[in-house]
Amino acid sequence: MKISIWHNIMWSRYKAAVFSSVYRQANVADAEVHVYQIAETDTNRTTLSPIDLSWHKYPFELLFKGASSDIPRAKLLSKMARLTWKDTADITILSGYEKPAVWLQALILTLKRHPFALFCDSTLYDQQQTFLRGLCKRIIFNWANGIFCYGARASEHVIRYGVPTERIFIRCQAAALPKNYGAEEAIRMRMEYAAPVGAPRYLYVGRLSPEKSLDHLLEAFSEVLRAKPEAKLVFVGSGPSEPDLRTRAATLGIEQGVMFAGSKSGPELFEEYAKASCFVLPSHSEPWGLVVNEALSYGCPVVVSHRCGCVPELIDEGRTGFSFEWGNIRQLSERMKTAPDVFSDVAVTARTCLKHIEPYNPDNAAKAILQGCWMIYDRSRNSRSSLTTRKV
Repeated sequence: MKISIWHNIMWSRYKAAVFSSVYRQANVADAEVHVYQIAETDTNRTTLSPIDLSWHKYPFELLFKGASSDIPRAKLLSKMARLTWKDTADITILSGYEKPAVWLQALILTLKRHPFALFCDSTLYDQQQTFLRGLCKRIIFNWANGIFCYGARASEHVIRYGVPTERIFIRCQAAALPKNYGAEEAIRMRMEYAAPVGAPRYLYVGRLSPEKSLDHLLEAFSEVLRAKPEAKLVFVGSGPSEPDLRTRAATLGIEQGVMFAGSKSGPELFEEYAKASCFVLPSHSEPWGLVVNEALSYGCPVVVSHRCGCVPELIDEGRTGFSFEWGNIRQLSERMKTAPDVFSDVAVTARTCLKHIEPYNPDNAAKAILQGCWMIYDRSRNSRSSLTTRKV
């Protein structure tokens, strides 16, 4: 079996880790894997960590250098169509079902009678559902021979549009942890750096952008300060909302307790997870929330909006963290005030978090992708055999 995977940008380290594992496991299973990377990055990622080619240990072809948004539409369509037509893969996995290029690829693969699958990490919370958008999803979801979903929320999303469960393959979401990562070292760091209960340290990591609802986090933190005046809130990352967030912190009179630490990666970032009393993700739209995987991998409990895709899988209420209803700032502040006391036993909490997140690793994610590809491949061969028999 030969598998071709299409992916939007090389920037994603976690996808590089998964694709590298797919390639290693495929070699053992007498399968071939080739990845088409459409671009190096996109404009939303340029202020974050740089591209690290050392993560990409699999055969790939880069179509365009630079950001995906800078690629001329006609040039992109032409190249993707040409490569899809020439490709000899038995199974093709496409990425970005909402894009015209993917619809063109689906049409070409159908004409070639080659099965294809889709990666889907969206949930019903991501975008407002309109009739036209829903109709397009229903068509392409049911056109595909299979859909690879991140967890329960993404699965619910595609089921809503009529996809039968036998064509849905659940794959776990996995963070790209450092190559020298070790669970015991993560626990040691947590024991050394964790903030004291009386002076809690709350952490956000990611883009500073409107969909993250960071204004809600500032408002909730202002309530926390009334109960815990020594508390700190740390923003790690950058983005278009930073000036407004700084202004809002000043308006609320909490600027002394709020730190804008800029973008961090590697040891500096992991130390922030180790220091935090809890990690907070208040997003309005978050297909999964990979930063939650990272926080739990460093023994840091989390407080997460119910709209985040990872909630059913990663939030064990009162053990790995808490979820809250998005927009309910009072509930968010109560969860933040409660977390330092509930998770005051640093060692027990860290080991609970690490045990819970352990299965969410690149090897298990890769295994699920390969198993799904084999099932699609076998069904396709059986279908063609049945068709040939009927013709005879």
